[in-house]
Amino acid sequence: MKPIRSIVIGTAGHIDHGKTALVRALTGVDTDRLPEEKRRGITIDLGFASMDVAGPDGSPLRISFVDVPGHALFIRNMLAGAGCVPAVMLVIAADEGVMPQTREHLAICEMLGMLDGLTVITKADLVDQEQLDLVQAQIRTFLKGTFLGGEGKRVVSASARSGIGLEIVRTELTRVAMRAKAAEQMRPMRLPIDRVFVKKGFGTVVTGTLLSGEIHAGQNLVLEPGGRSVRVRGLQTHGETEETARPGSRTAVNLSGVDTGDVSRGQMLVAAGDLPATELIDAEITLLDDAPALKHRARVHLHAFTSEVMASVSLYGNEAAKPGTKRLARLKLSQRIVLAPGDRFVLRQPLPAGTVGGGRVLDASPLAHSRRVATEKWLEQIADAGPERQVYLRVQRRSSEGIRIAELAREMGLMIEAVGDIAQDRVDAGELVMMSDALISRDAYFSSVEAIAGRLKIAGAQGLKRSILQSQSGLNAGMFDSVLERMVANGKVQVSGEVVTIAGAGSAVSGKDAQKLQAVSAAYRKAGLAAPSVKEAAQELRMSDAEIRRIITLLIREKTLVRMGSDDVFIHAEALRELSAKLGAMSGKTIDVAAFKTMTGLTRKHAIPLLELLDRERITRKQGDMRVIL
Repeated sequence: MKPIRSIVIGTAGHIDHGKTALVRALTGVDTDRLPEEKRRGITIDLGFASMDVAGPDGSPLRISFVDVPGHALFIRNMLAGAGCVPAVMLVIAADEGVMPQTREHLAICEMLGMLDGLTVITKADLVDQEQLDLVQAQIRTFLKGTFLGGEGKRVVSASARSGIGLEIVRTELTRVAMRAKAAEQMRPMRLPIDRVFVKKGFGTVVTGTLLSGEIHAGQNLVLEPGGRSVRVRGLQTHGETEETARPGSRTAVNLSGVDTGDVSRGQMLVAAGDLPATELIDAEITLLDDAPALKHRARVHLHAFTSEVMASVSLYGNEAAKPGTKRLARLKLSQRIVLAPGDRFVLRQPLPAGTVGGGRVLDASPLAHSRRVATEKWLEQIADAGPERQVYLRVQRRSSEGIRIAELAREMGLMIEAVGDIAQDRVDAGELVMMSDALISRDAYFSSVEAIAGRLKIAGAQGLKRSILQSQSGLNAGMFDSVLERMVANGKVQVSGEVVTIAGAGSAVSGKDAQKLQAVSAAYRKAGLAAPSVKEAAQELRMSDAEIRRIITLLIREKTLVRMGSDDVFIHAEALRELSAKLGAMSGKTIDVAAFKTMTGLTRKHAIPLLELLDRERITRKQGDMRVIL
């Protein structure tokens, strides 16, 4: 009978506690396939097997197992297997009880966000009832407070050798399978690759657990990282040839367009354009209670799904993370991998080797020039936000630049259709505004309207050329065109050829004032960071002190100029934005006055007031003689 429902369950437990023997007794399949595994009698790499059972209602179920190594030396292989399964069968031998790898494996499962599973005491025929009762008591204490110690989570005894308890194990595994949630429908297709091999007559075959979406025979897919295009020649799920592989199934994919030497464990099959690989993520990390403190800038091994990369941890707040605490952090990965918000990972320290914690991806597309303080506040908001709130927050942080729905879907790791539906709800609720094919927040839209209207009011009846108005408004070309089109439709502005004017309004300032505003603005923009004093600007433009101060006041109202701290020195807003973007790339670093002068080419006369302005704007923070770039 063909299964209509399937689940993949991982094994976990200490070496030689009988994981492989139990899977063999349940399925009839020996998952130790390597010669060295046969010779040494231990599991080294991942093994796979499956069994068919019937649900309580008689419906067919297929339970597949990913059998993982128990030896500490092969923890990397264990993590590759545990990273893709929703449930676990924790195996503990009756003659030894809870051991070091039992503890580490359970901690890893919790860090990966598993919520269901079964605990099996193996080798029950090797001990008497008194010893079995003692081990059961120890295990229940050990599991207390974990996802395997909650209500409805059983601890059962069995023996792979004698067959004792195997039917009870099958029954409990069936219950786990029935409780399993359906795959996330909002997620695009992705299959993390855990095995690559050549099959004679077919060519390259990759296997993995299909996390979400479907794969179809004949479909064109992409291998990430690398962006390698491949075609699906054929499919097998649980050993049976299929036209379509569905989420939650063990899947083998026969690929054309790639050799086995160009594919490796850790890569992921995705649909083109859905999920790009990343090397920079913002995340919420949690340290184990018995882990050492994690220092700012520490280097760790990051394990996600079947991938393993090195990562440099930049902690928000800079102070070391204490054991048992949660912290926000930015992780710079040694190579690109596919990650999306909500994905779980495990962190291990290199020396002494051991699991120290794990985490959850909050953002796999950090903005390049966002200030660190602002990013931290944004991450605090998005950490517990649902999809609707996330859509709003991700659009809001783009300000007037906006973001297209397709890009937003990639950023969130969701289907375009799902994001489009959520976005439309937010538009209908008045939180977001749809501008052509891009979304902006309601506040950003009205700010954009004010930016255009403000420039036109200064220009008066003569208006401004479209290109000049766009430049002065600070909007990108696409958003400017969309906002202007809507303003025209609403009767707020009028366009005649290349000239834009306020509809039906007289000149907000005289023609002479408009010329003076443009002249003063141009003078300060040309000066850049080496801003002139008011007296110097007045002399250059042949204006009186009173007159130029009146014009500067107008420019400050329009946010063209920014006060440097006194009534004598001002700087053009564009020059300040360019400097902020340059410093944003140096976030977390320190700089002194001498280095700042070298970087900007300024003298001390201009550098000191500019640094003080940066402090007030929270772009830098003064610490003694140094500044920390935020």
